[in-house]
Amino acid sequence: MIPNGVTRLVVLFDESAAPRSLEQLLGALGLSLEGDRRVRVHQSGVVTCRTESTPDPALLRQLSAREGVRKIVQLPPGQYLIDCVNPDADRTVTLPNGARIGGGQPVVIAGPCSVESVEQVCRIAATVKDAGALALRGGAFKPRTSPYSFGGLGEAGLRALTAARDLTGLPVVTEVLDTTELDLVASHADVVQIGSRNMFNFPLLYKAGRHDAGKPVLLKRGFGATVDEFLEAAEYIQLGRLAAGHESPGLILCERGIRTFEQSTRFTLDVGAIPILKDRSGLPVIADPSHPAGLRKYVLPLAAAAIASGADGLLVEVHFDPTHAWCDGDQSLNMEEFAALVDRINRIAAITP
Repeated sequence: MIPNGVTRLVVLFDESAAPRSLEQLLGALGLSLEGDRRVRVHQSGVVTCRTESTPDPALLRQLSAREGVRKIVQLPPGQYLIDCVNPDADRTVTLPNGARIGGGQPVVIAGPCSVESVEQVCRIAATVKDAGALALRGGAFKPRTSPYSFGGLGEAGLRALTAARDLTGLPVVTEVLDTTELDLVASHADVVQIGSRNMFNFPLLYKAGRHDAGKPVLLKRGFGATVDEFLEAAEYIQLGRLAAGHESPGLILCERGIRTFEQSTRFTLDVGAIPILKDRSGLPVIADPSHPAGLRKYVLPLAAAAIASGADGLLVEVHFDPTHAWCDGDQSLNMEEFAALVDRINRIAAITP
């Protein structure tokens, strides 16, 4: 949680600037570059600071005009970058096919848990599009709890997703696991997903936001994370986007269930977090009903609850033969079940304010 009474500053500077200039700038704020726990140097010319006293606006303007300083952003207590850099920015995420996540109508992103072949993902993509999906999900790199479980096809899986996009026109949402794979995934994906297991991978969060391609990021809540921790993780992505000069927030939050003492479902879908996240961040918030359900018969009611609570969309696992899916078949919907889900949530959305 952001401490009350603490003002935070984000200083963007030219990487070629001499360290002495940065030391002088921080010194004018009563801070030190070396050995000051209130100061943190990030990658790519970004420094973040915390101070208990509110800096003089005139001093900040003076410091912003210094050679080598690109920008200084002041974050009042309790405020995030998205509130202060450009509070009037459009926070919806528009996909290449024109679908707007956060635009008022729920957007369904559907597809297999894992890509198994070009034929498999193309067949699923064509079917879910006909049923009302507006984007395609599919895992090429899979973070698995067991090292003996299928970990995805890697680059071949990305090529299969690209083939499915070429066939159907559906934008691709797929996960990146490591900073070393970011360039590769961003070259194929329309939206780069960071999964729940990587929500605390702060270098990956920052670099995904900082990436030159500027692709929107879909961030899943960690299954052991509080709402505050989720929002602070999102701040790393926003910090990276600010450093790269990307004007739009370009971020989608995804509630996918948290681990509680309850074991009747795989995870507990925290529908109460959906309106809280929307209120506190203003970002689009979608839900993944498949992972908390664990069994396909529970996916539809959880999806309905998420849409009724205000979710801007869903991320749903679908397979034409769930029994023989290579990953998460128990929670994957078949085609008829997916069509019923889309029909249900559209009817709910029509009566939900």
